[in-house]
Amino acid sequence: MRTFKVIVIGDTNVGKTCLTFRFCNGSFPQTAATIGVDFRERKLSIGGEDIVLQLWDTAGQERFRRSMVQHYYRNVHAVVLVYDVTRTSSFQSLRSWLVECDRQGLSDAIPRLMIGNKCDETDNIKVSTSTAQCFADLHNMPLFETSAKADSECDHIESIFMTLAHKLQASRPLMSAEVNSAGGGAALEAIHRAETTAALQESGLIDVRSGDWINDPGFTERQESYCC
Repeated sequence: MRTFKVIVIGDTNVGKTCLTFRFCNGSFPQTAATIGVDFRERKLSIGGEDIVLQLWDTAGQERFRRSMVQHYYRNVHAVVLVYDVTRTSSFQSLRSWLVECDRQGLSDAIPRLMIGNKCDETDNIKVSTSTAQCFADLHNMPLFETSAKADSECDHIESIFMTLAHKLQASRPLMSAEVNSAGGGAALEAIHRAETTAALQESGLIDVRSGDWINDPGFTERQESYCC
């Protein structure tokens, strides 16, 4: 079964975790803001083939990014850039996130898409669709606007990630020999789990929330405000 790693990047509190949770679980998470890295996956059947879409997102904090960047961008098959339509600064930061992708050697052939989140806050929208579309066109990315919080947007979020999944499924396998020889998706998770643990311990970031996949004694959960 082919496994595709999708990284979800963007500033803190733009709703990255909420979007991936909505797609994988069909609901809005009543959980704390991500401190560290979050991982979840969903198995899909596309064109008669079963695949796994692995979604990785970070808290966006600079300290964490510095310690995790080389591990986070390894074996990436697609990139989802998220901004908050009510926060102009989060939109302006997308340029630096793209620069980071280039700095980490991500190929232009790797699919990238852009999501403007929190569109349910209609009275507070600061980034217009036309402005976002110009930026997306400039960087050859499709643009989607939605709300992870609104139940009415559940199908839309489903279609966004399914569109990406179809594109990946139609592509040639991109998994590295290291991962394929070690057992596919399970090996990829194990590799990143070990690397994440080591990097966080080295940087002193041991108070993190990392979904259900990290259970190391050195990690604790930290309850903070909702992510969206």
